[in-house]
This record gives sequence, C-alpha cells and structure tokens, in this order.
Amino acid sequence: MAEPLALYVHWPFCVSKCPYCDFNSHVRESVDQAVWREALLTDLRHEAALLPGRPVGSIFFGGGTPSLMPPETVAAVIAAAESAWGLTDDVEITLEANPNSVEVAGFADLAAAGVNRVSIGVQSFDSEVLEFLGRAHSEDEARRAIAMAQEHFARVSFDLIYARPGQTMAAWESELAGALAFGTDHLSLYQLTIEPGTRFATLAAKGDLVIPDGDTAADLFDATQAITCAAGLPRYEVSNHARIGQESRHNLAYWRYADYAGIGPGAHGRRLGQATERHRKPENFVAAVERNGHGLKVEADLPAHERATEAMLMGLRLTEGIDLTRIEARTGLARGAFVDADAVVRLAGQGLMREDGNRLTVTDDGILLLDSILSEVVRTG
Repeated sequence: MAEPLALYVHWPFCVSKCPYCDFNSHVRESVDQAVWREALLTDLRHEAALLPGRPVGSIFFGGGTPSLMPPETVAAVIAAAESAWGLTDDVEITLEANPNSVEVAGFADLAAAGVNRVSIGVQSFDSEVLEFLGRAHSEDEARRAIAMAQEHFARVSFDLIYARPGQTMAAWESELAGALAFGTDHLSLYQLTIEPGTRFATLAAKGDLVIPDGDTAADLFDATQAITCAAGLPRYEVSNHARIGQESRHNLAYWRYADYAGIGPGAHGRRLGQATERHRKPENFVAAVERNGHGLKVEADLPAHERATEAMLMGLRLTEGIDLTRIEARTGLARGAFVDADAVVRLAGQGLMREDGNRLTVTDDGILLLDSILSEVVRTG
C-alpha cells in the first residue's frame, strides 16, 4: 500500500492578531463563507489530481483560527478528501482551536463533522500573562475549553508558552504541573521566541521586552523534560510531548519528510519532490482559485540535495532521529553527499549525537545545541 499522505488546510482568519505571532493570519470584518468553502474545495481537487492513488492518513486544519470555520465547511473538506483520495481507517483529523467560549460552543458540531483530535492554543493559565501575550481568553475559559474538548474528542492537545519575561523556575514548574493534571495525552511546550516582524520584535528592539537568557532558558527546558518524562509524556520532538502512541501523526509526517498536500492561503506542501506554496493574502488566494482553478503561487522542483538537507533538518528534531537509508531512497543520493561523517563521530564522542546503524539521533544533551549541530553535520553543498 502506498505511503499515506498528510493534508494541511489553512484557515487564515483570526479575531485579533497576537503580538508574538508570525503565522499567516488576518483580521477581517466579514468572511463570505460560501466563497471560502468553494475555494478550499476547488484547491483540494486540484491537488488531489496531482497526487492520485494515495490515501490520506491525517488532515490538519491550521491557521489563523480554524475553530472559526463553520462546521459545514470542515465536514465538506473532509468529505472531499475522502472522495478524492480515500481516508485510512485510523485517519487523524486535527483542528486548532482557541479557548474562547464562542469557539468552544462549536466543539460538538466540529466533532460531528469528523474532527477527532483538537489542539487548543491555551499558552498560559495566568490572566496577566494572557494579557501580555495578547490572548482573547481568560484562564477560566482555558480550563473549560480543555474539559469540553475532552468530552467531545478522542484526543486532545494544548499549547503553553514558557521562558517568558520574568518567569521563575518555581512558577513554571507549578504551571506545568497544573497542565499535566488535565491528563491529556499530548502537550506542545514552546519557549517564547522573538519573531521578526511581530510587535514583540519591535518592543525587544527598543529594550522594552527582555526574554530569559540562554542559561535560564536551558534550565527551564531541562526542568520541562524531567517533569514531563516523570508524568509519562516524554519529548518526541523539540517542543512536543506525548504518551507513547499519542504523537501527532500529522506533524510526524512533516518531520519524517513524507509527502503532504497544503491547501488554503499561504499553505506549503511537498509533492513528489516539488515544493508548493499558495498565495498568502486571502483575497489573492480566492482570486487565483477563481482564475486558475487552484491557489498555487509557487510550484518548484527541489534538487535531490535540497530534499536531503530538508529531511535532515526536519528529522533531527525528533527524539527517534532519522533513518539515513530512507533519505537515500527518496533522493537517490549516497549519505556521504548530505552527512559529514567526521562531524558525526566528533559530536558522538562529545555525547551530543548517537549513530546506531542507519539511524542518526541528537541526544538529550545535544538538543539545545541543535542549530549548531545541524550546521556541522548537514552537508549543504
């Protein structure tokens, strides 16, 4: 059986723009839902015609705020994917949601539409921190959203942001313990980073926003690993934790460098050695679909070496590491073309990497040095 595809669906609209967010999200006074439903379905059918004969193993509705999507649109996209490709028996269908009451009220309808996993953007359970992060929900709403999600969906994950300005170790340990008490099988725990072009970047440039230094952030990271492991949710990727078997299959498809189709504004895809990208601005995306029958802006063949590099950069984020024979098979390159064997031996000697036959991994000691390890190990040309 052919390896399943992953399908990413981007819903670009938000109620407001968060100051740390660099995602393709837009605030609009009104959205013509019928136009958007047809645009997404048309874009999906175009992509399906180029990737035939592959069942879909995961669908991920991201954004933006996809919990603002009408459940009828979610159901229509799922039905179109099933019609065009077929879905695996254990298909994972994830939707990102904010904890706002109005969105939580739609959980039952989204579950009825076919969503079986939800990822909630909680970010913090502290009201002052939520205000700092520009979030539109309260801590009580966050708690209620998780409880409601657990009633309606088989699988629930939520996000927290740590390593925030002034955050102490004791405060983070308490917050994380509270998060684990919900008993979800998956958590995404991100350190706050200052992304270019965001309001936080402007504040940081003026000295009005200072995040913890590297040593403090490393200590917080180490504490996070110890606490989550003890609770049975070990890290399986740099920032993602899950009980064994509850990892996000959709995100694993990215990190394992499988093929995935991306539809909707700004969505990226990897299709049989090609990189695809849709028009980012919502109005431009809809105009392109109406004009061309798809929202594609970029459709480029990726050279074998670039594909091997991407696979390395993605796969070494995983605790499981990468299977070098898989990259060789997918690119036609010998591993010496994309792996610096001497660097691997040196880093393994320092306890930062491990090589076991065809599998290459970054150790727990090395993961905080991932960027510099990648620059040494990955041959980029």
